Amino acid sequence: MSDRVTTTISDGVADVRLSRPEKMNAIDTAMFRGLIEAGEQLALEKGVRAVVLSGEGRAFCAGLDFSSFANMADGKRPLGQNRSKGADNPSRLLTPAANSPANFAQRAGWVWRELPVPVVAALHGVAYGGGLQIALAADIRIAAPDARLSVMEIKWGLIPDMSGSQTLRHLVRDDVARELTFTGRVVSGEEASAIGLVTCLSETPYENAMAMARGIAGRSPDAIRAAKRLMNATRLSTLEDGLQLEAALQASLIGGENQIEAVKANMEKRPAKFRDPD
Repeated sequence: MSDRVTTTISDGVADVRLSRPEKMNAIDTAMFRGLIEAGEQLALEKGVRAVVLSGEGRAFCAGLDFSSFANMADGKRPLGQNRSKGADNPSRLLTPAANSPANFAQRAGWVWRELPVPVVAALHGVAYGGGLQIALAADIRIAAPDARLSVMEIKWGLIPDMSGSQTLRHLVRDDVARELTFTGRVVSGEEASAIGLVTCLSETPYENAMAMARGIAGRSPDAIRAAKRLMNATRLSTLEDGLQLEAALQASLIGGENQIEAVKANMEKRPAKFRDPD
């Protein structure tokens, strides 16, 4: 288990925290690994029904560790990359995983989109560069009004490379995505909400994210997982493929143990008692 990312699970909700507060949760190689490992482990936890992703201390995530940029200025590779045979070998960093279209850097964000259950990100302080890309891969983002967000890669002569190009374009208008990417300007939580970069605002984003996650965890886990699978798969599918998947997933739910329990619980006006997926 990484000391950069902590995970606790209670009542079906996984509380995942970026845990490098002294550096505003800046991303170094260990943080990359910690995020990926946390997401992969949670994907195996059948009892997890929702995830809250947050940052400890003063910020959600300040982006790539500044020392990486200092190394770049000296002509060195970022994040400790070298030409060894280890995990930091450039060919491994840029090669997609066997079970994912995303490479090592991209998976720190994309692993949360791949997770079969909903992920709610709670944003406070700053979410810059890679930190914002991690948040964009969550299903839902709750931000403090005074949070500060930026697609900051252009400041360092780079482009988003942690899956942000694939998530940002589905959240805001094309011209807005381009403007944010080309300028790297910082937007407040309030502006982020107005342009669709975050889902909603809260003075207490973590508490609201946990409350939302607990509500999701109280729904049928079969239906929740099917809904996320449907949403993920139909983002770029044809109308025909989308409708076929919708019908197939619905057919797999109707008459199932958890679907029947959902009906009974509503009819009997009592909390549902769902069985975790096999």
